[in-house]
Amino acid sequence: MHLPFWLTTALLAPIVVYQGKRTRQRTLRLPEASGPTQGQHGPGTPVFQLLVLGESTAAGVGVARHEQGLASELARQLHRVTGQTIAWHTHGINGATLARLSQRLEQVDLPPADAVLLSMGVNDTTGLTPRHRFRQQLLALRQRLVARQPALANTPLHLLSVPPMHRFTALPSPLRQLLGWRARQLDAQYRHLAQQQPRDFAYLGYPAMTGPELLARDGYHPSEAGYQAIAGALVDQGWGAATIRARATTAAAR
Repeated sequence: MHLPFWLTTALLAPIVVYQGKRTRQRTLRLPEASGPTQGQHGPGTPVFQLLVLGESTAAGVGVARHEQGLASELARQLHRVTGQTIAWHTHGINGATLARLSQRLEQVDLPPADAVLLSMGVNDTTGLTPRHRFRQQLLALRQRLVARQPALANTPLHLLSVPPMHRFTALPSPLRQLLGWRARQLDAQYRHLAQQQPRDFAYLGYPAMTGPELLARDGYHPSEAGYQAIAGALVDQGWGAATIRARATTAAAR
C-alpha cells in the first residue's frame, strides 16, 4: 500500500469528491473520432504494421477523424522518417479501464501487427485501480495478445506512459495534483515491467504537453497538434525506425 497517497486522498476526500462531480458535470464531452480505423501511409505493400490499443486516445477523442489520431499520425511520421510504407490500425474504447479493454479484446478480431502500442491509464487512475491489479492485468493482456498472434512473442508490448494528468487543465486543484500523483504511480508499474521483463514490455515516454494548443477543447484529451506531438516524441526516441529499416533491407535482399 502506498500509504502517503491514501492518507492524502482520505484527508482531501470531501474536496476532491465534490470537484470530481462538478468536473464531470461541466467538462465538455467530445465524441470518438469517426472514419476508418485503419489505413496506411505510403504506396504499395506495407513494410510495417502498427496496432494501437487503448482508451480514449486510441479511440481518437479530441480529433474529428481517426486519420488525425495517434495511430495514423505515428504511422505518418514513421513513413516520413524511414521512407517506407507503414500500415496502421487502432482499436480504442472511450472510458475503458485495462480490465474492460482486455475483455473486449476477447471478442474482436485483431489485425496482424508487427508492433502493438498500448495507450492506457487515465481511467484506471480516476478509478483508483490498485497497482498490483494493474500490473497483473498488463501481464494478462500481454499473454492474451501472444496467444492470439504468436508472432508477437518476438516483440515487446510497447507501453505509452500514463498521461500527465497534473497538466490536464480541465481538472481543478487539488484534484489535478492528486490524480497526477496517482497517474505517476501507475506509470511506475509500466517502468518496472519494462525493466524486469524487457523481452515482454518496452516503456515509451510521453511528451510534456505544456502548450494549451496540444489539448482539445475539453482541456483533457489531445488535440490534433497533441497527437502529432506524442507521435513526434516517440519517433524522436527512435521508436520503430530501426526495425522498419531492417525489415525493408531484408525485403529488398530477397
